[in-house]
Amino acid sequence: MFTVEVRDHIMIAHSFRGAVFGPAQALHGATFVVDAAFIAKALDTNGIVIDIGRALDVLKATLQPINYCNLDDRPEFKGVNTTTEFLTKYIFDQLAVAARADQLGRPGNELHAIRVTISESHIARAWYEAEIH
Repeated sequence: MFTVEVRDHIMIAHSFRGAVFGPAQALHGATFVVDAAFIAKALDTNGIVIDIGRALDVLKATLQPINYCNLDDRPEFKGVNTTTEFLTKYIFDQLAVAARADQLGRPGNELHAIRVTISESHIARAWYEAEIH
């Protein structure tokens, strides 16, 4: 498999429901590093997986609506614990739509999968990976 990965970051605020979260039940902020990996079984005729510039643009556009936001106030997250794991799937879904719409400089049906990794610190991260067909 061939993979191209791009990176950006977001700054958010949120709180969690449930005793398992301890002090994180209170409103708190986080800065997340977000990596999006685009995976193909073969390179295209240009010798690439995707266009890196377009991938960066798509990632930035995906993150922009939640950057500098209190996620607790966003209607699409009402009643949801916006955990790191949850956010990886949320971002994946947005990127998969863009890939299927051929916004990455290569037909989306030629890509195999996308992996989204969110690092919440230098010692903890979560990811979601799935095929996009």
